[in-house]
Amino acid sequence: MEFQHKPVLFDETINSLNIKPDGIYIDGTAGGGGHSQAIADKLTTGTLLSIDQDPDAIQAVTERLKDYNCSVIYRANFSKMAEVAENLKLAPVDGVLLDIGVSSYQLDNPERGFSYHSDAPLDMRMSKQGASARDLVNNLSWQELAQIISRYGEDKNARSIAKGIVKAREEAPIETTLQLAEIIKASVPAAVRREQGHPARKTFQALRIEVNEELDRLSQGLDAAFSVLKPGGRLAVITFHSLEDRMVKQRMAAWCTGCTCPPDFPVCVCGKTPQAELLYKKGLAPTEEELELNPRSRSARLRVCIKL
Repeated sequence: MEFQHKPVLFDETINSLNIKPDGIYIDGTAGGGGHSQAIADKLTTGTLLSIDQDPDAIQAVTERLKDYNCSVIYRANFSKMAEVAENLKLAPVDGVLLDIGVSSYQLDNPERGFSYHSDAPLDMRMSKQGASARDLVNNLSWQELAQIISRYGEDKNARSIAKGIVKAREEAPIETTLQLAEIIKASVPAAVRREQGHPARKTFQALRIEVNEELDRLSQGLDAAFSVLKPGGRLAVITFHSLEDRMVKQRMAAWCTGCTCPPDFPVCVCGKTPQAELLYKKGLAPTEEELELNPRSRSARLRVCIKL
């Protein structure tokens, strides 16, 4: 299956980077290369570093950018981008783009085990390395599973789902995506099964986040991205659920915060000055037109900050 991904908020993101023809840019989540190619198209003497941890993505973006002299491609998690850029002597940079979460290719390719819509081995590893979702559901206690589903899936039925998983695996190991989806469906109240959307959606999201350590990597990646920016450089981040967006929003707000002295102090004693400013106060959401064309974009949010 060809690695294709429908980039969300595509034009808004590329325009927000304010790309200079001689600039240096990092696409920290290259995926199928859609964003990378759009950046490369605007460069003349500049350089684009495209990073992804998924070997399928690296193969796809390598093929897509093979005719671009400005292109440098590197396999790694985006949380390592500062180290990668330093080693390649590309830091500091003029802009960084992060498109967080699972790609359309990963969701639509049954073999990767991200989706509850088709039967496949229960995997969910973006890097194809380390512990899989199968390892988690067959080895963790119900308490550990419930904590993951509650924290990362924000599902109020986390306890009953976790107990249902542990009960089911006593009879046979849980091997496939549809097997797990049916167990989850049987573990929630009938009223939940009647609601719009599959009852397994939140649990699959939670397992994917845990398997790939997504929130830890995002926290590290945000700091890495900001650290490699030049003054005036821009960081653009697209998120797809509230946990990611909250982290990005809070981190950017912290960078934009200046003096924290009490308002009745006559002079500042904390010495804090803002490190960045927001390009969009509340971020950007997809337009109605985009939502019609790509329903998966419904929860997307673009946030951009400029380093001072």
